[in-house]
Amino acid sequence: MRTYRELFRVTEFRPLFLASTAQVAASTVNGLALGTLVYSATKSPLLAALSLFGHAFAHVIGATTLLAVADRVPPRAALVCLKLFLCAGSLTMALPGMPIWALFVVIGLMGLAGSVGHGARWGLLGEILPDGGYLLGRSVLNMSVGAMQITGFALGGVLLTVVAPRQVLLIGASLHLAAALVARFGLSRRAPRAVDRASVRRTWQVNAGLWAVPARRYVYLALWLPNGLVVGCEALFIPYAPGSAGVLFVAGALGMLAGDTVVGRFVPARWRPRLVTPLQLSLGLPYLLFALPVPLPLAALAVAVASAGFGAGVLLQQRLVDLTPPQMRGQALGLHSSGMLTMQAVAATLAGTIAQYLPVGAAMAVMAVLSLTVTLLLRPGLRTPAETRLPEPVTPAAGNG
Repeated sequence: MRTYRELFRVTEFRPLFLASTAQVAASTVNGLALGTLVYSATKSPLLAALSLFGHAFAHVIGATTLLAVADRVPPRAALVCLKLFLCAGSLTMALPGMPIWALFVVIGLMGLAGSVGHGARWGLLGEILPDGGYLLGRSVLNMSVGAMQITGFALGGVLLTVVAPRQVLLIGASLHLAAALVARFGLSRRAPRAVDRASVRRTWQVNAGLWAVPARRYVYLALWLPNGLVVGCEALFIPYAPGSAGVLFVAGALGMLAGDTVVGRFVPARWRPRLVTPLQLSLGLPYLLFALPVPLPLAALAVAVASAGFGAGVLLQQRLVDLTPPQMRGQALGLHSSGMLTMQAVAATLAGTIAQYLPVGAAMAVMAVLSLTVTLLLRPGLRTPAETRLPEPVTPAAGNG
């Protein structure tokens, strides 16, 4: 599978694409509204960053307790239930008089549900597409993330000039509901990928098997750490440019869209393993400029260039799929998503804490240096190509979880 036309001819890819797009748009609008609401109420860079990315801390709990569910429930049911839960969460946060601490409780619950939803979604993508189609399909979904972030941040920025943040959250709720309806009526009913019982014990067993293989372990670390540390820079956009944060968010989405387009569609397969480290280095380098006073247009350009480096994630996800047997892919990809989002939350917390003591631009530069350092340390472990799927521990019989 090499072209977008071939990809969109796959019947179930279209509703999965639309449902994912609507969910990203909802999350983008909600995130900007929440960040603005929390920063206006507290004037705290740390709390503003946590309102954007703090939900990912709940992914740690989900990844260690619930993630086995991703391969052990019907994918369509899992996705529909997740989107309805996110809709309910958005409506709850929009209630008048909702205190800040209660907002964070709801954010955490939504993150916990999302840890299972990511595994179900990406596992289903691997089922829907033929062999060799995952990279193109995932790159297109990542491109839709960029496009919806551009639209969502632009729309959210405009809306926040005329309505209150809690009213913007109602728009996010309606988008989550639309995503649930598309998934329910557009996707086919499928059996779970694994037949044994989902349990905390089984979650730990599969996670241990995934982590035990060194090649996969380095892929996970490369997916989580350099990208996550750079997201710590993005978590400071609102305190860095309170009146123009939407410009920086849009620039980042444009850069990510460009990077995913080039990597997923135009880079030959033989070049892909060599591009991972250069792309990840490009994530951090532009943010070093923020240690200096820079005008907004230059800052936006730097953010766009840096965000193109997120294309490395598509290449690493394909390597992870190649290293993982089908019956474990939902949990493997869910573990990637949960770990990535958790690292983003950790980095947002770290960046917000540093910004309490240093100028915001200097804090962003510190996060960039950390990302560059980690990228170079991980490089040796990524040199082994993912050519074969490695043997896994024997799966317990059904009912033994």
